[in-house]
Amino acid sequence: MNVTYWIVVSLLLAIAFVIIIPPLWKKREIQAADSDQRNINIAQERVKDLKLQLQIGGLSQQQFEEQYAELELTLGDDLDIEQNSSESSSQGRWVVPVIALCVPLFSVFIYLSLGEPDALVKAEIKQPQQTKSAGQDINAMVAQLAKRLKQNPDNAKDWIMLGRSFKYLKQYQLAVNSFKKAHALLGDEPEVLLHYADALAMVNGGRLAGKSSELIFKALEKSPNDVTGLWLAGMAKAEQREFSQALGYWQKLEGILPYESDSHQQVKKLISTIKKEMSGVQVTEKSAAPVTKVASAVSISVQVDIATEIKQKVSLADTVFIYAKALTGPPMPLAIVRKQVSDLPLTVTLDDAMAMMPTMKLSSFKAVKVMARVSKSGSAMPQKGDFVGSLDLSELAETQSVMIVINEKI
Repeated sequence: MNVTYWIVVSLLLAIAFVIIIPPLWKKREIQAADSDQRNINIAQERVKDLKLQLQIGGLSQQQFEEQYAELELTLGDDLDIEQNSSESSSQGRWVVPVIALCVPLFSVFIYLSLGEPDALVKAEIKQPQQTKSAGQDINAMVAQLAKRLKQNPDNAKDWIMLGRSFKYLKQYQLAVNSFKKAHALLGDEPEVLLHYADALAMVNGGRLAGKSSELIFKALEKSPNDVTGLWLAGMAKAEQREFSQALGYWQKLEGILPYESDSHQQVKKLISTIKKEMSGVQVTEKSAAPVTKVASAVSISVQVDIATEIKQKVSLADTVFIYAKALTGPPMPLAIVRKQVSDLPLTVTLDDAMAMMPTMKLSSFKAVKVMARVSKSGSAMPQKGDFVGSLDLSELAETQSVMIVINEKI
C-alpha cells in the first residue's frame, strides 16, 4: 500500500465522520408538548360528559360530585409536573468515540483480510511484465510458425505472418527472407510486395532505392489507390529527387486519407515542403546570376546514449532514429540514421550526403535541432510513448560534435 491509498482512505473516513458524528454529538432538547393545555382540554371534555350524564339520569348527584372531585384531583397532579423542564439528552454521545475508533480499525482489518494491499504496487510492476510476456508470445508464435512451415513450406499465409512477426521483433533480414518466400508463392500480390519492399528498406537503413522501389511500383500497378503504396512511392521518388512525381503520388494520397487525420496532416506538410523546394529549384534554374555561392558541406558527429531509467523501459530491439531537422522550417529530416537500442551508446555522423532533396541539406540552414528518438513501433513519425533526447544548434559549423542523452517521454 502506498501514500496515495492512505490519503484516499483518510479523506473518505473524514467525510463519513462529518456526516455521521454531528447529529450524534449535538444535544437534543426533549421538550414536553404543551401538556398543561392538553390536560386542561381533556378535563373540560370530561366535565361536559359528566354533566350530560347527570342531566339524562345516568349519574346521581352524589356520583357526579365524586367523579368531579376525582377529576379535579387528577388534573391538579398533572399540572404540578414541570412541563418546561425540558431534558437535555446526551445519551447518544457515547457512540461517537466508539464510531471514531471502531470504524477505521474495522475497515482496515476487513481490507487486510479480504482485499489486496499490494494491488497498486503490482499494477506498476505488471506493465513491464506484460510487455515481456507479449515479446515471449511473439517468439512462441514465430517458433510455432517455423515448425509448421517445415512441414508445409508452401503455405504463403504463414510466410506472410512470419515476416510480419520478424518485422515486429525488428529482425528485418529474417522478415525479408520470409516475404521473399511469400512472393515466390503468390507472385505480385500488392500486400506482399509492399511488406517485402518495406522490410528491404529497413535492412538498407531506410533507403528505398533499388529493389524496394521496383516492388513498390509493381504493387501500385496492381492496386493504384493503396495508401501504403502511394506513401512509399512518394518517398521513393523524393529520394530520387524526382519531386514532381513524388508530389503527384502524395496529392493523390491526400485525397484518399480521412480529412484532418494525423496521416492527412503529415502528407499536407510534405506536399507544402516539396512545393517550396520545387519552387526554389525552378527559380535557381531560371536565374541568370553568373556567380553562385555554394555553401560548405556540413557534418555533425553525434554521440548518443540513453538514460538508465529509460533503458529499463525499452527493448534492445527497439529502433533508434538519430536525425537533424531545421530549427525553424519544414519538419522533414535533413539527415537521418537508423539504429537499435542494443547499439547504444554509439557515435554517428550526420552530413549533407544524407539529404533527400538538394535544397534540404544541413548546410542550407543556419540553425538545426539534433534529436535521438526510440520508437517501439519503428515508425519514422514520432508517436506518443516514444523516448527522445534533443539539442538545439543555433549556429552550424562545418564540423562539430554534440552529445545527446535520450531522457524524455513524448
